[in-house]
Amino acid sequence: MENQRIGYLGPKGTFTKMAVDALFEGGSFISYESIPACLDAVERGDIETGVVPLENAIEGSVHLTIDYLVHQVNQSIIAEMTVPIKQHLLVHPDYQGEIIKKIYSHSHAIAQCHQYLHKHYPDAEIEYTASTGRAAEIVASTGCETAAIGNHLAAEENGLKLLDTNIHDYDNNHTRFAVVQKNPKTLKVKDHTVSKHKTTVMVTLPKDYAGALHQVLAAFSWRKMNLSKIESRPMKTGLGNYFFLIDVDQPYDQVLFPGVQAELEALGCQLKVLGTYPAYQIDIPAPIQKA
Repeated sequence: MENQRIGYLGPKGTFTKMAVDALFEGGSFISYESIPACLDAVERGDIETGVVPLENAIEGSVHLTIDYLVHQVNQSIIAEMTVPIKQHLLVHPDYQGEIIKKIYSHSHAIAQCHQYLHKHYPDAEIEYTASTGRAAEIVASTGCETAAIGNHLAAEENGLKLLDTNIHDYDNNHTRFAVVQKNPKTLKVKDHTVSKHKTTVMVTLPKDYAGALHQVLAAFSWRKMNLSKIESRPMKTGLGNYFFLIDVDQPYDQVLFPGVQAELEALGCQLKVLGTYPAYQIDIPAPIQKA
């Protein structure tokens, strides 16, 4: 494509924007205030490509992304990128040691720093925002008694200082981002090594019965297809009705996957391929020094 139109969870300064900058070779980047807004824009055709967070190593799956892809839009995952997440405490540029009374950030970022906040700011009020970038914007306009949790890009974009760095509770903090399109096209990406190829499928059961999940997994197991993730999510059709989201560590082919699908359909199950795609492991530049 001559000019890729790429939407992402914004505003500037989010980890999603950092991931977009690291992966794509050129294009028009458009920020959206929420995950649904970004995916809706892909569905309408306003943009060809959307980038949204999918899973964090500490907090697990981003259920809003998964549920929206399954229940609200008809899009394919065409790539995945995993990036390291470094959370920092950001303050107003005029901060001179004032007591911080309120801390803003996305719910996942807050959760990733729970122990730090409990130890250092037990009395601070926590307010959730749509993104870490939005939290940084708020602090830039509200003064020295507030702080945001976010990355170094958010600090740079909003003129904030880093009061403390790497405040996440666990070192191995990574987030997977899904790159989605309604009509899959070739992406123009930078020269990154593909760590693996994956296929994500959704499996629904006709009803809940003893051994149902075992039968589903057996269809992959005896074909020696490695599964890197299995997750259940509610179908939203009634209590106890679930679908399974399964990541298979290989690209879709015309032999094994149709065989799995035929076997599961014989059991009354349904299988839908949500995407077959390369998975990239991406490094993010080190943050600026703490002020």
